[in-house]
Amino acid sequence: MRLLHLVVVAALVCAAVYVYKIKFDSTVQAERVARLRSEIRRERDAIAALRAEWSQLDNPGRIQGLAKRHLTLTPIEPTQIDSFERLPERPLETIPSDPIGTMIEAEPDYPIGSTNKERAR
Repeated sequence: MRLLHLVVVAALVCAAVYVYKIKFDSTVQAERVARLRSEIRRERDAIAALRAEWSQLDNPGRIQGLAKRHLTLTPIEPTQIDSFERLPERPLETIPSDPIGTMIEAEPDYPIGSTNKERAR
């Protein structure tokens, strides 16, 4: 009977240690989840701040003010715009764009490749 009581007490102690271990692991995981949630919240706040800054920097009024202040641009005049029909013709190329292609197209004085008789040798 005493042996049975010792086995039961040992089993209860082992069960208590196991439950404590599970509780400790769950507490560690809960702290990790809380830390990750705070990091996510911080990153979302940073993203929102960056989007607000981007919309401020991308404001067309701000860009126009910077262009007026730092660039010497003049407004476009209606006389600068013309139709495609009034454009001059494209000049002919005087230098061949593909010198190797022009050499191939020209009839050479020497034979290119081999004949069947030369292949048989």
